[in-house]
Amino acid sequence: MAKVRYAIIGFGGIAENRVAKEGYACDRKRFKPLKKAVLTGATDVNPARQAAAEALGLKWYKDAAEVFADPSVDAVYIATNNASHAKIAIAALKAGKHVISEKPMATSVADAKTMDRIARAKGLSLTVDHMMVHNAWNVAAAKAVQGGKLGKVNDGCFHMEFAYGYDPAEAATWRCSKVEEMGGPIGDVASHCFYVAEYVFGKRIAKVAAVYYPKIMKIKAEDGAYIKYFFEDGTQGSVNAAFSELRGGLAGTLTNLGFEVYGDKAALRSYGTMFQLSGYDDEPIRQRLELDDGRTVAAIKPAKIQNVYQTLIEGHAASILAKKPLTGADAIHNLALCAAAHESAKKGGRTITVRL
Repeated sequence: MAKVRYAIIGFGGIAENRVAKEGYACDRKRFKPLKKAVLTGATDVNPARQAAAEALGLKWYKDAAEVFADPSVDAVYIATNNASHAKIAIAALKAGKHVISEKPMATSVADAKTMDRIARAKGLSLTVDHMMVHNAWNVAAAKAVQGGKLGKVNDGCFHMEFAYGYDPAEAATWRCSKVEEMGGPIGDVASHCFYVAEYVFGKRIAKVAAVYYPKIMKIKAEDGAYIKYFFEDGTQGSVNAAFSELRGGLAGTLTNLGFEVYGDKAALRSYGTMFQLSGYDDEPIRQRLELDDGRTVAAIKPAKIQNVYQTLIEGHAASILAKKPLTGADAIHNLALCAAAHESAKKGGRTITVRL
């Protein structure tokens, strides 16, 4: 079976180490080749990145236009700065290339809808790197929650809180300084919480209400936000997203990235599953998922570990090979939730209904 041939546009450190070496299995010492996808090339606005790409056996392109003009490239993975995602994706789609984009899909719902409309019209597969739904413990959590192991569930708290921006160099990055590019805890990490919450519950968020954390940091973006969300059936939960929380050292920070789901029979707690990790032994922490009925705590272990990036990429490639293109609908909805959270916080915590 032929494999879908990809090129990465935006070959920074994360693209090299997470997407190329891990996602596309270019690190042959750690991973076997993917079954349905292969990375063949890369480009970046920084020409100094050429050596890193070629060290992985990738063809180097002088710019994105050269990628689009190459008939041997079937699809692109966009890992550029947030503000350019939509522009590059639209150009790729118009050139007939399938697209995976890093999140956010765009910096506005209008641009995201344009991307989706073009992809649908041309029959191209479009998806966004919402990779945390492929974490093996999150998959197990969804099965436990939706399978009734907790009893009747009425609440869930999803949180990504850590320290980022106290250092002046961090404060100057887009994450802390450019809200218009989805910087700040809401755009950067609450977005992950929203789609993982929907995945674990198997429901769609319809309303949000939010307030910003007290302003103690010297960053342009919000320090953090507490967000209430309401699913379409009325079930509620919350998101805590912040750059202001110290959380001890690395272990405290990473294990804090998780969630709790509460049922009338038991609570389910995850540790470290809301991050870029897949669960390998050589990763910095051990991810955990625990079912607590008030008397005993039982560990829930996934049936198998799967790489979060590889699963996403193989799924996109499979949709291309099967001629069943993916759409950007979920990513558009995610952008709308982030925009609604900001709107609510600016209006004193008013509940905002998300309509698309």
